[in-house]
Amino acid sequence: VYKPGNVKLQPELLDSFQKNLGPKMGYEKPFFFVFHGGSGSEKSEIATALSAGVAKMNVDTDTQWAYWEGLLKFYQAKEGYLQGQIGNPEGDDKPNKSYYDPRKW
Repeated sequence: VYKPGNVKLQPELLDSFQKNLGPKMGYEKPFFFVFHGGSGSEKSEIATALSAGVAKMNVDTDTQWAYWEGLLKFYQAKEGYLQGQIGNPEGDDKPNKSYYDPRKW
């Protein structure tokens, strides 16, 4: 993970690689690129990369953060129900299974 601006991806270079080697190989787009560092990329950069032959894009950092942020917000909203299996703001004998069982979310 990098602070915005510390790494400058240049997806436009991918198209120049395709155009340079394409005629020599006899294919319009001879490369099937993997776009490492897709997390945090702008839509326009992604579109440029895809049009240049990117077949796979790594966005794991964004996926991990989205997962964590969702869990955090859920916990913050339901904190009183996630302190034990029994007992919550509605009463000391109230069960909490429907709050911590992911099949119920």
